[in-house]
Amino acid sequence: MICLWGVTGLKRIIKADDSLDVFGVHAVGGITGALLTGVFNSPALGGPGSVQDWVRMTTGYPGVIEQLLIQAKAVGITIVWTAVVALVAFKLADVVFGLRVTEEQEREGLDITAHGESAYDM
Repeated sequence: MICLWGVTGLKRIIKADDSLDVFGVHAVGGITGALLTGVFNSPALGGPGSVQDWVRMTTGYPGVIEQLLIQAKAVGITIVWTAVVALVAFKLADVVFGLRVTEEQEREGLDITAHGESAYDM
């Protein structure tokens, strides 16, 4: 249900140009799944509840809220990391290849300018 909302409601709210609904399915679904992993890990909900804290070298389940905050921190770090790497990659691609075609090429049609073919017989 959350992915369906991501590809319909959220996409309209943020005015995203996402023809394949990648963000709504993978980002929204992935963030939801990552956060709910912290919730459903609880022994009270049937989860294993065993969490290894590699910093403090302890095991045990810290509780639903604390585990949810740990998951949220991991999601936040992943979002920041992805944004920085994507920005660097887009800037590099823009400098080397360019990310946009010229306005003239866009008017003429990318089938002709990029592929040398016409999509429709006219």
